Amino acid sequence: MATFQKVVTLDVHCSVNKHIFLEEIYPRRRPAILRGVDIGPCKTKWNVEYLAKHAGDKEVKIHVSSNPQMDFIHKNFLYRSLPFSTLIKRSAESTHSEFFIDQDEVYYLRALGDDPRKDIANIHQQFPDLAKDLNIPDFFEPSKFFSSVFRIASKGLQLWTHYDIMDNMLIQVTGHKRVVLFSPQEAENLYLDGDKSSVLDIDNPDLSKYPRFAHAVRMEGRLEPGDILFIPALWFHNVISEDAGVAVNVFWKHLSDEMYDHKDTYGNKDLVLAQRAMQIVDGAIKALDKLPEDYRDFYARRLVLRIQSKAYSKTSDL
Repeated sequence: MATFQKVVTLDVHCSVNKHIFLEEIYPRRRPAILRGVDIGPCKTKWNVEYLAKHAGDKEVKIHVSSNPQMDFIHKNFLYRSLPFSTLIKRSAESTHSEFFIDQDEVYYLRALGDDPRKDIANIHQQFPDLAKDLNIPDFFEPSKFFSSVFRIASKGLQLWTHYDIMDNMLIQVTGHKRVVLFSPQEAENLYLDGDKSSVLDIDNPDLSKYPRFAHAVRMEGRLEPGDILFIPALWFHNVISEDAGVAVNVFWKHLSDEMYDHKDTYGNKDLVLAQRAMQIVDGAIKALDKLPEDYRDFYARRLVLRIQSKAYSKTSDL
């Protein structure tokens, strides 16, 4: 772990109901583990055999990598398709007799809509038999629902640090996960490339390459089967599967509908106004490029100072 990082332990709340969530947890806008919430019979039913039988041979598109530390920026994985029943069996194996790359490869499924260009992921539509076993807590208005994403991960799989623009619940059905989160206010310490951090190895980062990462305050926790991780929008999160497991992410629109890009079926495009602001900044950078170097440097610093003074929040998330 980076030498100077401060680590904050994730809050764990037991036996949470809708009232407690909405009155005591949600308004704080901080991640939290919700333990003891009824997620339905999936917690005991969803073993390898049951999942293979009830989801059948539906073809699913997956990430396959020989490196468990997946990198979405440089794409150190392949996209491949497998029948669901084959995937769930392979994801539970430590070594594989059949494989795409090598016998130690790892798998990651982020379920998509039937037509990813038009359809949003919804477990009730893509996996209706399994959806009957899952109880999604009614912690948000049904009209705000955006998607429910079925996920499968091999043991040891680590997903890149990224943020989402919607509030969501990660329902850990089977398996254990270690989760690391960073406040949105840590963005300048995470070396962003779009919505993703360039720092892949968050426990042993190259501080000669990413020196500011040592100052990013992290929150950490461990999910057990049946736990729910509440991840507020814009909180960066990194997830490590301690063993093979199944989870469901549920996203909902906590802002007014017009804030979101209506063509976004994944739910990961920045808000419409934020996209517009980014385009304006790109235009400003293009204009500054026409100035001599010393003038460009001076006015770039003035621009940053103006944004800091006018738009930065004065409060801290931690």
